[in-house]
Amino acid sequence: MKPKTITTLGEARYNSPLSFSVADNILIPADLNWPDGGAPEELILFEKAGPRQKLFFDPAKTRAAIVTCGGLCPGLNNVIRSVTRELFRGYGVKSVLGILGGYRGLDPSRSEPPIKLTENIVEDIHKDGGTMLRTSRGPVDMKIAVEFLISQNINILFTVGGDGTQRGGNALFEEALKRGHALSVVGIPKTIDNDVRYVTRTFGYGTAVDEAVRVINSAHTEARSVDNGVSVVKLMGRHAGFIAAAATVASQDVNFCLIPESPFALEGKGGLLTALERRLEKKNHAVVVVAEGAGQELLGASGMKDASGNIKLQDIGLFLKEKFTSHFAERSMEMTLRYFDPSYQIRGRPANTEDGLLCDRLGRHAVHAAMAGKTGLIISYLNGKFVHVPIDLIAQGGKRLELDGDLWRAVLSSTGQRLWFE
Repeated sequence: MKPKTITTLGEARYNSPLSFSVADNILIPADLNWPDGGAPEELILFEKAGPRQKLFFDPAKTRAAIVTCGGLCPGLNNVIRSVTRELFRGYGVKSVLGILGGYRGLDPSRSEPPIKLTENIVEDIHKDGGTMLRTSRGPVDMKIAVEFLISQNINILFTVGGDGTQRGGNALFEEALKRGHALSVVGIPKTIDNDVRYVTRTFGYGTAVDEAVRVINSAHTEARSVDNGVSVVKLMGRHAGFIAAAATVASQDVNFCLIPESPFALEGKGGLLTALERRLEKKNHAVVVVAEGAGQELLGASGMKDASGNIKLQDIGLFLKEKFTSHFAERSMEMTLRYFDPSYQIRGRPANTEDGLLCDRLGRHAVHAAMAGKTGLIISYLNGKFVHVPIDLIAQGGKRLELDGDLWRAVLSSTGQRLWFE
């Protein structure tokens, strides 16, 4: 077994004001599927998250900051609120700053000064979607950023964002180390797609599935209200189809679910167009859910990148809309198509109850780790526990939906799409 060591800034010498604590030697396995009933030698173990008995930082002299980066996701304000309140109420920290506009807020020439976060400022922010701190994509000059953090006397930085954000946070720690500045950087992973490695569920995912089901319900109503009605719903999922798959199973009204992990043909006997024809002939309506990263092999690479360095995807939703329309028109077959792309509508929603609970606990565990002087890690919800995962592990690649797993089998059962493709 391989316990994963978390970097610490030094000896923790201050007593924690909290009445309970977790020892560093309590470990949680990354995988619960053990063949032959025994733990495999290569099993990875992670530190259990939670407050430590001793702190590295003196709360009375500590200044923390929070930054949110990348695209919007339900729950960002919840995380900001929980981190701020745990610092104030749990540890008695006197100063918490909010970095404005993502990582560019660490460069004084590119953004406004940070704001002081208070109990009153964060009181009701969890009721709203988005992030009160605003966000942006793209890198920052690490030397300038660390110089800014030092000038602001910031000891702890909480980075809320995806894997690029977390890699950037680790680079900030390393640059601060070169400067002799003790900086704890603790990440809270943010991806609505739920595709972070060694994380069972990311915040915002549950809300996204809820909202996606509402859209699918409307799409189903539209499709079945006309002769040969087809509704196409494009959902989030650049590299993984978790939202599309979960919303499909939850709705039970989807007939075709297309995800990045499962390539599909468009033309020919076993292609999507023929399958759609067969569906309409028998049932007179169809609902197609497609993840944004599905079918990219049919469109060809764009060759362009966004500000975060991600390859820009071609629009599979509009592609299918055009192909469906032209296919049936060429055959003089009646078909009424409705197209739904609720991505931004979903991303900007407030967190639902499930995500609200997750955000609160992620935020508080991040504070516990930081006050103990831990750095270069993210807080992960894994196998029903909260753990510390080194940032370099999540940078090795994302999580994808398993085509032989329970969720995809449920998709195939609820849609019956294998029958239409045969």
